[in-house]
Amino acid sequence: MSFTDKVKNKAEEMTGKAKQGIGDATDNERLMAEGQAQETAAKTKQAGEHVKDAGRDVRDALS
Repeated sequence: MSFTDKVKNKAEEMTGKAKQGIGDATDNERLMAEGQAQETAAKTKQAGEHVKDAGRDVRDALS
């Protein structure tokens, strides 16, 4: 996973957390749900990148 991808995913995750916090503070359920969805999407992307990295490591070890 490239450094740029890591930064983008972390930024998206933090934006989601911020939206959740603002939604919670203002009692805005739509904003809370949107923030949760954004955070989950970022974590899913990060997990996919980790799987790709692990696959590359296995491939390199077998070469």
